[in-house]
Amino acid sequence: MGAERSIIWFRRDLRIHDHPALAHAGRDGREVVPVFVLDPSLVRPSGTPRLAFMYRSLRALDAALGGRLVVRHGDPDTMIPRLVAEAGADEVVVTRDYAPYGRARDAAVAAALADAGVRFSGKGTPYAVAPGTVVKADGTPYAVFTPFSRAWREVGWPQPLAGDAHDVAVHRVRGLGSDGIPADPAIDCELPPATEDAAHDQWESFVADGLDHYGARRNEPGVAGTSQISLYLRWGQLHPRQMLADLGDSRSHDTFRKELAWREFYADVLFHQPETARHNLQRKLDAMELDEGAAARTRFDAWAEGRTGYPIVDAGMRQLLATGWMHNRVRMITASFLVKDLHLPWQWGARHFMRHLVDGDLASNQHGWQWTAGTGTDAAPYFRVFNPITQGRKFDPDGDYVRRWVPGTESVDDVHEPRQPIVDHAVERAEALRRYQEATGR
Repeated sequence: MGAERSIIWFRRDLRIHDHPALAHAGRDGREVVPVFVLDPSLVRPSGTPRLAFMYRSLRALDAALGGRLVVRHGDPDTMIPRLVAEAGADEVVVTRDYAPYGRARDAAVAAALADAGVRFSGKGTPYAVAPGTVVKADGTPYAVFTPFSRAWREVGWPQPLAGDAHDVAVHRVRGLGSDGIPADPAIDCELPPATEDAAHDQWESFVADGLDHYGARRNEPGVAGTSQISLYLRWGQLHPRQMLADLGDSRSHDTFRKELAWREFYADVLFHQPETARHNLQRKLDAMELDEGAAARTRFDAWAEGRTGYPIVDAGMRQLLATGWMHNRVRMITASFLVKDLHLPWQWGARHFMRHLVDGDLASNQHGWQWTAGTGTDAAPYFRVFNPITQGRKFDPDGDYVRRWVPGTESVDDVHEPRQPIVDHAVERAEALRRYQEATGR
């Protein structure tokens, strides 16, 4: 019996359709035992909205699997070998993980399983093209987005797989206990439904009503101009190749395709340079003077709580706390304000985002922050400084976004005019440029 049974270990692939690892686990009629391990290393740094959405996603996956999902709480390198022994399995199948922690975790689990004569098989990827695949002619990775995106498109990706979990023999081994899915933590925000069906419904709605206008509306936080699909990509209820299969050749479709390419580019950069999850990609900027100490922490707290006095910044930070999400344009504005106006480390902001964003993805988050901070892959240097007043007036011209999230602005005529700002943007912009020149000699 053991020679005919596989464990499918779910991680950030919480769906049953278009799932190469699930299909491989159930090949040739093998019995499949679905498991998920609540890893304390990933649970501890997660904010309550992230945890609530993950638990709801697990309940939806369990329902789709006929109530057969086995959930264990603990370190995977202990729990997975234990589950293998209890289930009588000879193989563990996973969707490959390319992030630094995931690669180290999987290597440890694979080594433990090898000692017991059990196969550890990686099939599929959370990306259309696996990180490490797109390289230059000399085999080195791309360091700049535009040439990467061209090569990425030339490499291409497979079409979505047909079939689902009902095509494999999903099995519940008698006596194989589950620790269960925890109750949702208390949250103050309203989250989208955490199901695979909801992911497809959201995508189909966007394709029907929003995709053709994406290029014109995507930068305006006050309108429904984006797909709102990022959290489903993060947790794997939807795969990017399913979205790419629906895209045509129009300008808006190509703009959206490039946004998916950015996600894959950042994953590729992190794959090749895992240290950039915490350190500057451009190490010359390690010499940049940054503020520290109690005053810096006070300013950080004002930023995190939406109390900077700059309406577009405060609206974004309050949206994050209230919903577990923030519009992408506003992510750039708030990030620039933290780094360039408050002179604080980008790592502080990246950590805050990862704690609160339901769609928080390590590669996209860290390298998005580095792009704004001027320490990452972008060819433009550090002296790009977003003006929060002009950014607000340009991308929220009617003030709908600010009025939605900042109390007391409902009847204000010039909603983007700062009120009791904690810093003077013009002064701090000059200070940011002075520090850059001092650090680089430029």
